Amino acid sequence: MGFRIREGNVARVLKVYEDRFRERTRGSFELWIRYRKVSPGGVSYAIRFTKPYPIFIMKARGLELVDVDGNTYIDFWMGHGSEILGHNPGFIIEEVFDKIREFGSTHLGFEHPLIVEYAEFLTKTVPGLEMVRFTNSGTEAVMYAIRLARAYTGRRFVVKMEGGWHGGYDTVHVGVHPPFNNVESAGLPQEAVKYTLVAPFNDAEALEHILRKYDVACVIVEPVQGAGGCIEAEPNYLRSLRELCDRYGSLLVFDEVFTGFRIAFGGAQEYYGVKADLVILGKIIGGGFPGAGAFGGRSDIMDLIDHVKHVDPGKRSFHGGTFVGNVVTISAGYATLRFLSERRELYVKANRIWNGFRREIDKLCSDYGNICWTTGVGTMVGLHFTDKKPRSAREAYARRWCSGIEDALNIYSRVNGVLYLTEKMPHFLPSLLHSENEMRRLMEVIYGFLDEIISSNV
Repeated sequence: MGFRIREGNVARVLKVYEDRFRERTRGSFELWIRYRKVSPGGVSYAIRFTKPYPIFIMKARGLELVDVDGNTYIDFWMGHGSEILGHNPGFIIEEVFDKIREFGSTHLGFEHPLIVEYAEFLTKTVPGLEMVRFTNSGTEAVMYAIRLARAYTGRRFVVKMEGGWHGGYDTVHVGVHPPFNNVESAGLPQEAVKYTLVAPFNDAEALEHILRKYDVACVIVEPVQGAGGCIEAEPNYLRSLRELCDRYGSLLVFDEVFTGFRIAFGGAQEYYGVKADLVILGKIIGGGFPGAGAFGGRSDIMDLIDHVKHVDPGKRSFHGGTFVGNVVTISAGYATLRFLSERRELYVKANRIWNGFRREIDKLCSDYGNICWTTGVGTMVGLHFTDKKPRSAREAYARRWCSGIEDALNIYSRVNGVLYLTEKMPHFLPSLLHSENEMRRLMEVIYGFLDEIISSNV
């Protein structure tokens, strides 16, 4: 007996579960209508919109969220992946308030001892991070790292990968979605990406062709693509990038906003055993608090930010920001990473749980005739309804069986008490505290969804 996805079933799931969603989320609908009058689209960030309207959350409880209508969900999005220890860990909250009381302010506007301690801690525990600077977001860290790479090499071009997401910075806000050759926003002239080149992920040969032809300052890559569907680097791919960058004189930049302190304490550099020249960090580095970002790497590169050594502004790379190094974010991040550093067994347990999840879902999909596949590493999990396992974001989009499945899975999951984003690219970012119980619940939801959309053919 064979199986196949029937588009009629997908359409039926979308209709049935949208009706059920509307019935149980009237409060969210009312808030959305109000919010649309004062904020474009009725959301604060486009990816938070899910059809037919977004959920409005009233309360977080550890690994759960409760919406304004009282519906409870297991959270597999965890604040865009920033809440690695669940929502509202008591010891982090206490640490933040203790430091606010100790320093007498949330933001001093001057240097303070805690930022020195945190920077020292990071340089001792993160591979290759000889020096570090803090930023207010991952996007800012990307911007400053690319500027620094250009200053250090004296070169113009930047290479990013298809499907790679590096925040809203103009230079790399291109090639995120099909056809992977367009800018990702109106108001972004082609001149803004004139020196940006887009290469296919997991294809070292294609990258070498670019490096031969252009004066490339840096190659920026997510070691495991996040918004691109949690696509993992294939064996030796990152090592090949390291060798190619050394050969052609370009800097290798790891964007570890997703992978940093998630797939291993030392991030992708530790997990894959490959060192980058510069590393971009975000999300977890702020302990779940706003203003989370940093970049760092080799001291000879970071030295170009030093205004004491390089007095002429035109001969150094600028970095700054009003809220950089504020007491709140620094204390939250430092408390979080000290905790994780002392409990690395959490990574072993979480990776075991989610590697097991991928194996079981892949077996189920195989039993159904290979209609879907999982991707990812550790607590970065992608699910793809494609005719083969995707090795790049291009394949994750191009090889889909039909349109609408991803939307149907998302609304089916919401009605069945599971939250994740996005509608168009299912990926899950469980915390290190999600247990077998939460994993099994997600598995049950996926099983139920497959039963709804798949029909047998004798």
